[in-house]
Order: sequence, then C-alpha cells, then structure tokens
Amino acid sequence: MSPIRAIRRFVNKLGLAWWAKVETSEPDVIYWFGPFLTRRRLKNNLNPFIKDLSDEGARSVHHSIVREKRREPLTI
Repeated sequence: MSPIRAIRRFVNKLGLAWWAKVETSEPDVIYWFGPFLTRRRLKNNLNPFIKDLSDEGARSVHHSIVREKRREPLTI
C-alpha cells in the first residue's frame, strides 16, 4: 500500500477525510467520491468524475462536499 493511501485511510478513520456526495436521477443513485486529504484536492478531481457520470447518461447531477468518515457501500 502506498504511503498516501495509508494516510488517506487513517484520516478517513478519524472522520477528517473530504468526500463528495454525488446524487443523480435516471438512474437514482448516490455516489460517494473520496476520500481526499484536502478539500482543494477533492474539488480538483470532482469535475471529471461528474463529467463521466453525465457522459454515461446520468441526469440531474447534484453534489455536496462533506468531511466525515465513510465506509462501504460507496454507491447506493
């Protein structure tokens, strides 16, 4: 496991990781995108993720950025 990955896991266990909750309709799905060590890094990576969802046909894509501990499942 890479050092950065280990740090992200540790930060997530502490509830300090940054996540994006991305909700779509058609299909009605909630995606959790993360964890990220910084809000800035999350924001830099979020737009390509949202674009991919839109390219795959997802409609009405909304997101919120949260700092919390997440576990599986990351797609609901």
